[in-house]
Amino acid sequence: MNQSQNPSSIRSRKEIAEALLKLMGLYPYHEISVKQIILETNLARRTFYRNYESKDDVLDSVITDKITEYAEELALNPESPLDVIFRFCEKNKSFLMLLHKNGLLYLLLLKLNTMIPMFNQVTDKSNSMFAQVIGDLEPDYIIAFNVGAIWNVIFRWVDHGMTDSANKIKETIEEYLSHMKHFS
Repeated sequence: MNQSQNPSSIRSRKEIAEALLKLMGLYPYHEISVKQIILETNLARRTFYRNYESKDDVLDSVITDKITEYAEELALNPESPLDVIFRFCEKNKSFLMLLHKNGLLYLLLLKLNTMIPMFNQVTDKSNSMFAQVIGDLEPDYIIAFNVGAIWNVIFRWVDHGMTDSANKIKETIEEYLSHMKHFS
């Protein structure tokens, strides 16, 4: 993907991403072609290929942007990581449901597993509650544990149509974690 910061390129990438997401709401992802995306945007074919290599590249870019937004809030927000995570999910409910509908939710987990450790290495940890919780522990394993655990819960929530109360899910997780303290 070409990451030109030219305003025209930024607009084109946004238009292409929006077209793909719109089409994903109408058709199975595997049936969507680059030609359909281009027709949906009215952009020239070369504009698409100037910005992306494929529709998979477009989706990867959207996922990367969402995770970047999520990781930045997680790193900068002094709130409980669970509050940040569930707020992010509620804000991006339609996107998560689109990924689920198309059997692509696993792409989010794959990207989280690569991006969150990278963010952890470059983030100022002074404001991050997550960094404070990790303390001196080996971050690679703690991050993998947390990403796997919480995002599997999120995926279950998405499986249920995100109709269950986010607060109730958070309370259940917090209660479970308090029970775990008694066994260590």
